[in-house]
Amino acid sequence: MPRSVHSAAPSYAPAWLAVPDDANDLVASVWPASAHRDEEGQIVIGGVALGELARIHGTPLLVIDEAEVCTRAARLRDAFRVAAHAHGTTARIYYAGKALLNTAIVRWVLDEGLNIDVCTGGELEVALAGGADAGSIGFHGNNKSAAELERAVDAGVGTIIVDSEIEIERLAAITARVGRTQRVLLRVNSGVHAETHDFLATAHEDQKFGFPLVDAAAAVARIRAVPGLEFAGLHCHIGSQIFGVAGFRESAARVLDLHEQLLEGGDVPQLNLGGGFGIAYTRVDDPTPIEELAEGIIAAVAEGCAARGIPVPALSFEPGRAIVGNAGVTVYEVGTIKDVALEAGIRRYVSVDGGMSDNARTALYGAAYSARLASRTGADEPVLARVVGKHCESGDIVVDHEYLPGDVTPGDLLAVPATGAYCAPLSSNYNHVPRPPLVAVADGAARVIVRGETIADLLARDAGFER
Repeated sequence: MPRSVHSAAPSYAPAWLAVPDDANDLVASVWPASAHRDEEGQIVIGGVALGELARIHGTPLLVIDEAEVCTRAARLRDAFRVAAHAHGTTARIYYAGKALLNTAIVRWVLDEGLNIDVCTGGELEVALAGGADAGSIGFHGNNKSAAELERAVDAGVGTIIVDSEIEIERLAAITARVGRTQRVLLRVNSGVHAETHDFLATAHEDQKFGFPLVDAAAAVARIRAVPGLEFAGLHCHIGSQIFGVAGFRESAARVLDLHEQLLEGGDVPQLNLGGGFGIAYTRVDDPTPIEELAEGIIAAVAEGCAARGIPVPALSFEPGRAIVGNAGVTVYEVGTIKDVALEAGIRRYVSVDGGMSDNARTALYGAAYSARLASRTGADEPVLARVVGKHCESGDIVVDHEYLPGDVTPGDLLAVPATGAYCAPLSSNYNHVPRPPLVAVADGAARVIVRGETIADLLARDAGFER
């Protein structure tokens, strides 16, 4: 049984995590706008109780609030369009499919007037299957195969973001053979890398994506020399989970120097500044409002163009996490609880029936998440807990530090918010655990949008299995 708890923060608790007044509260910035507790204390998302979803679909379970996705997509669309119009240009939003992609998500963001960004042949096929017009798709990737590029050209993909000299030559050969012209952007490294509220500006950036600025002009010259390629502009992405506009401003200034240089040889109609806009994962995260980001970034571009005496190009952006991150909530069932004595006190381990197979981000990046009891409200005082998974890895941690009610017990449901981005795409079958289903909720109704796997699915891929 859980030991007695008290409200004092243990010495090993992170400084940013304060003891909450109520370990049952739902922090508005972290959860979908529809999230609340019903009269029985259950968490409700999109008008559907998580307990009811768990009863029908089992756990683990990823719940996606459709209205949250659509609202955030529309807010991003409007914020950048309004800011662009104020500075005499246009802005186009591409949903970054790598955050979470399935045919339902594709349809939702298309309905909100967004385009789709993909980075593999598989993502391209999902976007097309979801109804995306190929001309509205941008295709990324540092190692697109000849087959992927040929499929993209054949399908009529609107923009391919070229990432290497080899890729330019592959496209040159493909377009010559099929007799088509392909629109391309050149991805460049500005030497600016931003994470959350910090950014680092260097002369060179050591990464696999894009061309260094010093090599970009030669690459553009080669593109312009290929009859089957149409150079449409530059692309630059500086990082992920970014708060503030400082990194974007610095990066834009550097890329505009190149943009101005390239204008001497022809048109440079478009500038794509990527995405990476941050969201709240915990109560202390304070992401920059999207309207402030849009105005700050576009104003920086407009000011830079004015200083150089050049026209403001059409702008594009590629948010993903900012659209789907807070729309997703993962539901687990608590299996075991263990108190471990440390020199500084007691560490409570709360084990759930999922883990790093459905959310690898904590293990990969040390990502911080929140958690709440979902099937009821707790009655005891908060206790510092570590929510861990069922995998045979000591690093199988879902939520490293969180205050939960002291009476959490086996059989309770636990909900982890802000799991809409990158959790399902990074999921695996580690320890032969089936990947969970994705269920969309809206207006009190729920529907499966990605079927959960079964053990039979796993065995079906085993060539040695005899039915």
